[in-house]
Amino acid sequence: MTDNLRGSLFMILAMLGFGIEDAFFKAATATGGITPGMGTVQFGLSAMILYALYARQQGVPVWTPEYLKRGLLIRTGFEILGRLFFALSLAYTPLSTTSAILQAAPLVVMLGAGLILGERIGPMRWLAMAVGFVGVLLIIRPTPEAFRADAILAVLGMIGFAGRDLATRTAPMHVHAAQLGVLGFAVVTFAGLVILLFEPGAPSLPTPHAALLICGTAIAGVIGYTAITWAMRTGEVSVVAPFRYSRLLVALVLAYTLFDERPDALTLAGAALIVGSGTWSLIRDGRRRKSQRLTRT
Repeated sequence: MTDNLRGSLFMILAMLGFGIEDAFFKAATATGGITPGMGTVQFGLSAMILYALYARQQGVPVWTPEYLKRGLLIRTGFEILGRLFFALSLAYTPLSTTSAILQAAPLVVMLGAGLILGERIGPMRWLAMAVGFVGVLLIIRPTPEAFRADAILAVLGMIGFAGRDLATRTAPMHVHAAQLGVLGFAVVTFAGLVILLFEPGAPSLPTPHAALLICGTAIAGVIGYTAITWAMRTGEVSVVAPFRYSRLLVALVLAYTLFDERPDALTLAGAALIVGSGTWSLIRDGRRRKSQRLTRT
């Protein structure tokens, strides 16, 4: 098995894990057995403990002063934004809509890389980003008659995750993946506490069924986070990265089978534009890099 094939399989496993994570969280909050805030707190604490155990098993400290360095502080801020609004979107927005909008994150990362990090972006890549943006508009439908106000939650969550991924490029490379996992899920916990502040009434303990679903959310989240780390470190990024769009397929299947969601034609068309433009950009970028390597040799 080649590294690229192994990396692609890890990426598919990661997207399956994240898709199941989203479905578990939505199922837990939809029943009324746990609020989005309490569910996010339990999710973050459970996953953070699992990653802390993993860090100790790997022989790396759970705490590192690097958490307080500028690069990781910026990453943490964007992660809070992403986790906060993504949790609310999972609770109040159809799973298919939330997952479709999330797929625009790689395009936003590409935009940020050009505007903030100074990376060169050619006209065809700008065109791909424009097509992806049209896809997002098809899902949100910003007209007075069809506007989905709840979809704004997913858009804000997507912007937060895109900013996190962009900030990760400037994070110290010597910080272990397990330490990034501890920090990431500590942020999830903090985001849950913020949501709790704005929820009506006093916080209440979850029902046993909802608590069990949130535990499943944490396990699936850790599997997804670990698998995507392996994926990005195993194969070529240009080959592996397009498989992250399999998350949308997983989400659509779970939304259809578990939540009886039936995305309409505009939602499906928007999702197709987002995935198509993103995949095309990644494949084209991979071919360009391969051509540059061949030229050097």
